[in-house]
Amino acid sequence: MQIELRQIGSDRLLESIEVESLAEVPQPGRWLVIDQRSFLVLQRSHRYQLCNGSYELATVALQVKAQVQPRDALWWQNQWVIGNPDCHFNARSPLLRCAVFPDGPCTSCGHYRPRPDGP
Repeated sequence: MQIELRQIGSDRLLESIEVESLAEVPQPGRWLVIDQRSFLVLQRSHRYQLCNGSYELATVALQVKAQVQPRDALWWQNQWVIGNPDCHFNARSPLLRCAVFPDGPCTSCGHYRPRPDGP
């Protein structure tokens, strides 16, 4: 199956790769590493082709942003988050750590406050 990596915003083709199955294609919010380059997948779309009277999946286009996975990124509740997800200010996102100290790291932030709703 053909996978296209496209630059988010410009839709410029960065790379085209081949994978064995659809299960190997990353979902949005995951990092993808190809030849020492790291990308964050932001969107995923499927492109179909008419073949013998029926549509078949031809290509998966991934809208990506070149980004190295932060050291404090962790897998939390089936998604990647940057920093401490138990903090009230944490965005619980793979894109942004928090509103108070977005550049991090969380260990040196003096604004930690536990979430009232818990983890």
